[in-house]
Amino acid sequence: MVMEESRTMPSKRQHNTDGRIARGERTRDAIVEAHTDLLREGVLKPTGKLIADRAGISVRTLWANFKDLEALLQATTAYWDTADLELRVTVEPSLPLDERIDAFCSQRAARLEHIAPAARSAVLGEPFSAALQKSRQTHVDRLRSEIEVLFASEIAKGGDELKYALVTATSWPNWQIMRDDYGLEPGQIIAIMRRTLHALLD
Repeated sequence: MVMEESRTMPSKRQHNTDGRIARGERTRDAIVEAHTDLLREGVLKPTGKLIADRAGISVRTLWANFKDLEALLQATTAYWDTADLELRVTVEPSLPLDERIDAFCSQRAARLEHIAPAARSAVLGEPFSAALQKSRQTHVDRLRSEIEVLFASEIAKGGDELKYALVTATSWPNWQIMRDDYGLEPGQIIAIMRRTLHALLD
């Protein structure tokens, strides 16, 4: 009986391997957290040293966990993509139009404000990074799909022109212009977004 139990017990080598894997995951999580925190603080293009210092590791450890900047950006954009999905709340398409517009605009504002630090940073590196390009396309496709479902009955009458007008009106570039160039507060932008959608959909 003792021999049978010993066969099921993990070996010392397995313990060591599992420990290394867990430590590696914690280190990578710390690096991604440091990167995202710096973006939130307005450091749009943090250096490897700055990220490593914030994570409490050496630059060598940083690049041992992520072979290059593109690998780090893949992990960071995955974090932002997941966080955006967690903020998503399904709006019932059968609701009256006014209620759909209000719910969609409020939710959209919260998600755009949340992802703003990453989006501002991505502008600087997107032409040179497949990870950033893929992330942007993911968000564009996600927005278009949500609009197609939520305003399906109206789009069926208005066609693709209406659909793309809705996508443009609620996109990150449009939000950024009003937020950064015009200096408007989120509440003001929500009011503009609602007015625009009513004009397009009513």
